[in-house]
Amino acid sequence: MRRQIRALTAALCAMPLALAAAPPAHAADPTSMTSGFYVDPNSTVKQWVAANPADGRTPAINASIANTPMARWFGSWSGTIGTAAGAYVGAADYWDKLPVLVAYNIYNRDYCGAHSAGGAASPAAYANWIAQFAGGIGRRPAVVVLEPDSLGDYDCMNQTQIREREAMIRGALAEFARQTPNTWVYLDAGNPGWGNAATTAQRLHGAGLAQAHGFSLNISNYYSTAENTAFANAINAELNARYGYTRPFVVDTSRNGNGSNGQWCNPAGRRIGTPAQKGGGAEMLLWIKTPGESDGNCGVGAGSTAGQFLPEVAYKMIHGY
Repeated sequence: MRRQIRALTAALCAMPLALAAAPPAHAADPTSMTSGFYVDPNSTVKQWVAANPADGRTPAINASIANTPMARWFGSWSGTIGTAAGAYVGAADYWDKLPVLVAYNIYNRDYCGAHSAGGAASPAAYANWIAQFAGGIGRRPAVVVLEPDSLGDYDCMNQTQIREREAMIRGALAEFARQTPNTWVYLDAGNPGWGNAATTAQRLHGAGLAQAHGFSLNISNYYSTAENTAFANAINAELNARYGYTRPFVVDTSRNGNGSNGQWCNPAGRRIGTPAQKGGGAEMLLWIKTPGESDGNCGVGAGSTAGQFLPEVAYKMIHGY
């Protein structure tokens, strides 16, 4: 009860100032309501560490990855989504920590790349799923990253499909605005190697960025924080020039310690990056992709499936080789 009272008080106190600078639906600052980022106790890394105490790689993986705050991804595998999201956010709230959640279930997900193909069965099914997702979070503080890759995935889609996807994302943002007043939602913008700033700004705006708290960059990729910051600043310049607003951004730093070698699918020689924190060139630096989880059947993860935890890849990523 103490946490709920404090959250409500903080939200009410923040409203007059935040309304002038941020989207009206997301006035409260969830980072001010909590004592730090939440560590997922059931992540794939935690599960592997618990199951392999005698493995020589376990101490390093436990110290450098398993106990670092990371996002939990939610999709069709999550079961009843309102219950799953509610349980996760509720556990974080119990410990007075800020959870980071990824909504990854859009209809025709990864339509062009296909490594993570799937998602909801229809736009209507997605609308229902995302409404339950938002309802599970409710008024508790949280950060949500909305549909990684969804705006970068336009190159093989026709205009009807693009408009359909934009409508789904705008509908999702409307649900979060209606149900989650203490959640910051970041609409994914891809990465510096995927498109130019002008195109990215146009896609973000078309998908409803004006109603989101901000945008995210570099999810499941390897570009340096400096490269992402420069790209975000260019996007914001385009947003300001075209539409008269800018937005804060977050960067996925989970695997960008050595930067990018131009490959995106399980490249060798990558390294973990700066752990989750506020600031650092962005509004927040976050571990959104779990280091060691495969990008698909490719690169050093050949033979694996997307999302499968690969301990040898994780171990090498700690040391950068």
